[in-house]
Amino acid sequence: MNVSLQNIDKVSALLTVKLEKADYQERVDKALKHLRQKAQMPGFRPGMVPMGLVKKMYGKSVLAEEVNKLLSETVYKYIQDNKVNILGEPLPNEEKQPAIDFDTMEEFEFLFDIALAPEFKVEVSKDDKVDYYDIEVTDEMVNNQVKAYTQRNGKYEQVETYAENDLLKGLLAELDEEGNTKEGGIQVEGAVMMPAYMKNDEQKAIFANAKVNDVLVFNPHTAWDGNPAELASLLKIDKEAAAEMKSNFSYQVEEITRFVEGELNQDIFDQVFGEGNVKTEEEFRAKVKEVIANQFVADSDYKFLIDLRKVLTDKIGKLEFPDALLKRIMRLNNPDKDEKFVEDNYDKSIEELTWHLIKEQLVKANDIKVEQKDIADMAKEATRAQFAQYGMLSVPDEILENYSKEMLKKKESVEGLVNRVVETKLATALKPQVTLENKAISAVDFNKMFE
Repeated sequence: MNVSLQNIDKVSALLTVKLEKADYQERVDKALKHLRQKAQMPGFRPGMVPMGLVKKMYGKSVLAEEVNKLLSETVYKYIQDNKVNILGEPLPNEEKQPAIDFDTMEEFEFLFDIALAPEFKVEVSKDDKVDYYDIEVTDEMVNNQVKAYTQRNGKYEQVETYAENDLLKGLLAELDEEGNTKEGGIQVEGAVMMPAYMKNDEQKAIFANAKVNDVLVFNPHTAWDGNPAELASLLKIDKEAAAEMKSNFSYQVEEITRFVEGELNQDIFDQVFGEGNVKTEEEFRAKVKEVIANQFVADSDYKFLIDLRKVLTDKIGKLEFPDALLKRIMRLNNPDKDEKFVEDNYDKSIEELTWHLIKEQLVKANDIKVEQKDIADMAKEATRAQFAQYGMLSVPDEILENYSKEMLKKKESVEGLVNRVVETKLATALKPQVTLENKAISAVDFNKMFE
């Protein structure tokens, strides 16, 4: 066996693998023996088919399979042992590759085109100035989060007089032109409405201060601007008929239901942050503010890496890539796309590849490693963040464990978690090494930068 690498230029090479009979024959013989043990042919007991017959029937296919296996192992071992910084996969050479005939040949030569990563050195220093956005946690954010907790602990109560956002339940009846209940007209018992959601303010005002047993007259078509879906839902008719329904209706109020928020008390403190960890409303609001601020750190770090990426790509300048080979790889990886797809997306793929290579160097330089525990912890944090979106900040560890274990069963989820671990560790490692230009910013303005 002979393997050699010939550099064509700085970013491409030709890999040649020569195999002799002695390199593969033992593997072929072993495969044929294994095949003979399983072969079943009329007139022969299992495992007793003559080897000559097995070779005649399966020799060529076994030879091809074993040579290809050996070839693949040899190529990747050479790349690994010699630390060849390859981009993509080795590609069979389309111009110099000799014809292969497994019927007549015993020695084989295979040629592969290799795309090499460009050689460059990236370093970070205090000379590198990078914006870092400190997202402001406003009183409004804290109040909204606190309100979410009190609402979660709220309850519905029956009241006598309507106020905005109350829920009404009553008898809905279609009226004729004289204002009387229309014979054969639409009637809906137990019709539920929230006048606060009406589109027309004059119609909405009809319900102001309404009391139980009041009978009010309004026009649903006007109230909801003729929205067929809204009218069909309220009147229990199809959308086509609802679009044409413009009659006035009477509404006899039977029930008025109001949502009353829960009190901000020790029960809520314990639910959110664990029993006894918070004693006062002041402490509670401070902890809520801290949680929101911590959630923003990940967003700030994400933006920091985006901005650092620009600083470093500008710093190293334009790199040389084996464009023809990479476009060929891109075509092979997207067999359902045409040539225009490659041309339209190639420059963007090179930008991503450049950042990938920069990031690889930074990860190595900062000795960043991803352990299984890191992935498991990130899965728990991702799960914790999902619960936090619903205001659940003190979720028991066993629940987080169960949810995160389900996440770790999916390959694509694990890949995403690994990337998040790397970027989190990278941001932590690099922030002290550069000059951060801290900028206070509102969450609204921060989000606008991603639109």
